[in-house]
Amino acid sequence: MDYPRGKIQELLFHSHELNEDLQLLIYLPANFSPLYKYSLLIAQDGRDYFQLGRIGRLADEFLYNKEIENIIIVGVPYKNIQDRRQKYHPAGSQNKQYIRFLAHELVPFLDQKFPTYQMGTTRALIGDSLGAAVSFMTALQYPHTFGKVLMQSPYVDEHIINLVKNFNEPELLEIYHIIGEQETEVKTTEGKISDFLTPNRELSKHLSERPFSYFFEEFAGNHTWTFWQPDLRRALKMIF
Repeated sequence: MDYPRGKIQELLFHSHELNEDLQLLIYLPANFSPLYKYSLLIAQDGRDYFQLGRIGRLADEFLYNKEIENIIIVGVPYKNIQDRRQKYHPAGSQNKQYIRFLAHELVPFLDQKFPTYQMGTTRALIGDSLGAAVSFMTALQYPHTFGKVLMQSPYVDEHIINLVKNFNEPELLEIYHIIGEQETEVKTTEGKISDFLTPNRELSKHLSERPFSYFFEEFAGNHTWTFWQPDLRRALKMIF
C-alpha cells in the first residue's frame, strides 16, 4: 500500500560549537500541523537512515496506521569518513563539540522551529556503529534533554563502559540496543578488524544491572544495513 508521504526538507544550520554549516534533513509527517505536538528523533548518520534505513517511509506507514506517536525525524549527515570519526568516536577531535552541538544548539533550534513537547522523555537519539556510540554518550551526558536512545551495533570501548558505571540517573533513560552475533570481525573505518560483539555484551551486562528501561537483543547477522534496516520496524514501535 502507498501511504501518504511526509516531506523531507533540507535545512542549513550553522553550528558555533563545530564552527561549520551542517545540512540537516528534516522529515515532517504527511499530516504535519503546527496545531499538534511532536516527539523528536535525531539520527546520526542522517543520510544513511533516510536512504539505506528508509526511515521516512517507515514513519509514513506507522503514522498512517496510528502505530506510533506524532514524530519529526531529523537526520544529521556526516561529510565523509574522517568527519564522521572526528565527531562520533569517543577519542575524536570534535567529539565533545559535537555532543554539545546536539544538546545546546540543535535541540533549542528544533524546539523553536517546530511544535515539539520540549521534554527529554519525548526526544530520542539513534545511530549505528560510531553513530550509536555518540548518541549513547550524548544521552548519558544530557539525560534530561534526551530520554531515549536507539543503538544499532554500537562501537563500545572502555571509555563508554566507564561512562555507564559512573552514570547516576539510570531511571531517566530508555535504551534500545542490538548487536549481531557475527560482529566478531568488523572492518572499521581505519581499516582495522575489531570484535564488536564482546564489548557490546559487556555493555549489556552493565546496563542490565541498573534500573535503566532497557531492551537488548543479539540478532543473527553482521555489521550492515541488511540487518539494521528491518530492525527499525521494531525499534521505532518500541521507542515511540
